[in-house]
Amino acid sequence: MTEVSGAGKRGTLPNICEASVRLARTQAWDGDVSRLRFARGARAEALGRLDISSVRDALQHVPHRYLDFTRITPVAGADVGEQATVVGSVDKVTLKRPRPRLQIVEVALVDATGVLMCAFFKQPWLAEQIHVGDTLAVSGKVTFAYGFKQMTPQFHEVVAKAGEGAATAASFARMLPVHGATDGLSPAWMRRIESAALADYGDACDFMPASLVASREFMTEARALREAHFPSGRAAAERARRRLAYDELLCLQAALLARRAIELADVAPHEHVVGGPHVSALLAALPFELTAEQRQAADEILADMAAPAPMNRLLLGDVGTGKTAVAAVALAAVADSGSQAAVMAPTSVLARQYAEKLGPVLDRAGVSWALVTGSTPVAERGATAAGLASGTLSVLFGTTAVLGDDLAFDDLSLVVVDEQHRFGVGQRARLRSKGTAPDQLTMTATPIPRTLALSVYGDLACSRIAQRPHAGAGVTTKVITPENVDLAHTAIAEAVAAGHQAYVICPLVDDADDGAGLDDVPVSELAQTSARPHSARAVYERLRDRVFRGVRMGLVTGRMSAAEKDEAMAAFRAGEVKVLVSTTVVEVGVDVPNATVMMVWDADRFGLATLHQLRGRVGRGEDAGTVFLVSAARGTSPARKRLRALEKTSDGFALAEMDLRLRHEGEVLGYRQSGGVTLRHVDMIADADLVAAAHEDAAHLVAKDPSLTDARHAPLAREVRRRFGAYFKGERGDA
Repeated sequence: MTEVSGAGKRGTLPNICEASVRLARTQAWDGDVSRLRFARGARAEALGRLDISSVRDALQHVPHRYLDFTRITPVAGADVGEQATVVGSVDKVTLKRPRPRLQIVEVALVDATGVLMCAFFKQPWLAEQIHVGDTLAVSGKVTFAYGFKQMTPQFHEVVAKAGEGAATAASFARMLPVHGATDGLSPAWMRRIESAALADYGDACDFMPASLVASREFMTEARALREAHFPSGRAAAERARRRLAYDELLCLQAALLARRAIELADVAPHEHVVGGPHVSALLAALPFELTAEQRQAADEILADMAAPAPMNRLLLGDVGTGKTAVAAVALAAVADSGSQAAVMAPTSVLARQYAEKLGPVLDRAGVSWALVTGSTPVAERGATAAGLASGTLSVLFGTTAVLGDDLAFDDLSLVVVDEQHRFGVGQRARLRSKGTAPDQLTMTATPIPRTLALSVYGDLACSRIAQRPHAGAGVTTKVITPENVDLAHTAIAEAVAAGHQAYVICPLVDDADDGAGLDDVPVSELAQTSARPHSARAVYERLRDRVFRGVRMGLVTGRMSAAEKDEAMAAFRAGEVKVLVSTTVVEVGVDVPNATVMMVWDADRFGLATLHQLRGRVGRGEDAGTVFLVSAARGTSPARKRLRALEKTSDGFALAEMDLRLRHEGEVLGYRQSGGVTLRHVDMIADADLVAAAHEDAAHLVAKDPSLTDARHAPLAREVRRRFGAYFKGERGDA
């Protein structure tokens, strides 16, 4: 004790006390939300409805927008057609009922320059909450009607009650946060709770290594949370968001890379022979020379396969860019190495197509292969199993049927998975478990922006093919309304008469479906989409019986058995079926060059990436294709704007970037409903630099400390597990 009070140690005691207090606050973050002021009883229950159960949850429940009261516009200066924030005195409040089920609260808002009429639809309770004499702030788009400027406020706030004295602009000249709220918990109460949480527990320890915070010039976590909730200005709010976004990205990247490092610890990798005779023979057997992009992708894959570490590579390629040919080079390298490869496709149609396309090329290269699907005869499957067990069979194509216990490989050294997000983690892991740390090549024709690929597939190296070696005759895309659907029917009839074929795509299987889970658009757009989605079965029957009588038609849906789908697709590929009605099961990989017309019902129900995939099914041969996107969405709606983008460009990656701007990353990849990761603070377009920085920093951390067990990384490791524990353990959802 005497040492602590001595001259040389006197300054350390306050530091120790301060650290102790901060540590206690940090530990309190895991405490129940009810320990917060104003967060007990009914309000605690309301917070639960917002998934806020702990102090940490409350602190990280940052505002989804701000009202900038530093930029208040007077009524006279509010431009019609523009967004504005207006503050004035309530002169009149009227509850109107123009129709039995429609109630409108009309508020006359007055300032020194004029009158703004505000209409609140279907919120009759506001007539009891807003009073004459209140100072009211409103934000929204200004319109003009009946001689007055009008507004349907997107947000409103009573900034001073009647009788409390006039509120001056200086009294609320700030960035007002708008937190997510719920019944029984208004935005004003949320601000009060968040303010108390920050005051009592906000100054906690930062989980991020100080060296990273300093090198990237970020705010501390405590300051970022404070500025995110109650910003001192617009620039500070953006700096806070970027710190929180980086936190998400770094934790995700660290989880992915650490999991990969743990999986590969003490594993003897396959070092493949990549310049052997089978690779040379396969390149000679291909009916074309690889393009520069294809060659580069193949070289990157072969370099990984030859390296003394298991490959984990993602091959990104738009429709028709030749990913299959590149994969074939890797299969030949496996044969040169005396080991085996498995290629797993999401559908039997696609698996069979792989066999049909690559089989003859592999035969000419001297590489043995087989195909297994759910409909493979028992005897044929038994012979395949024997070839795999003995090592005489080099390549196995198939669906999830390849996962069967009867199919045991002698030496599986390469796993190729097409459209990874269509398989569950357990399925992919089970395939890899059939070998000892096999190299893995994942392919996808879903155009994924680089930032999204790097963040969600951060543990994979990426190769990308952007250019089509053979563009075909091309595709023209047209957006039409249901009233003009005869244009599409006529085009289909003319194509069939000319000897060609056509697709008709529908979002539902049959009319009994309610469409739940099928919508591939933001919830905010659903009100502008077709009222009742079309079903493949009903459309098939109507076209068969009324529109295309005498034309042989086929039907394919995801509910049909594998044998039924194979039979229908075989008939379509053979040209026997002229018009195929289908759900999106034809989205990936189906190749019928004779198909020249596609009609997509309720196109507003699909994302840009899905529609781009679908239209890639036509115009693949010498004859040009035409795609009709049928939509009942209004011409000025966001849904129609998305569809018009397809009329303007055929660049899948440009469309993917656009899709990412319009929608959430989970919606683009299709995992949002599957419990997949959601990045709450990240803007994948604006934060491209953060994505790259987080990937670089996580790679550096994991290279030095693969399992994040170093004591200096303990807070970060704990945060990684808390946020992305399923990824860290290898239990990622079926994204």
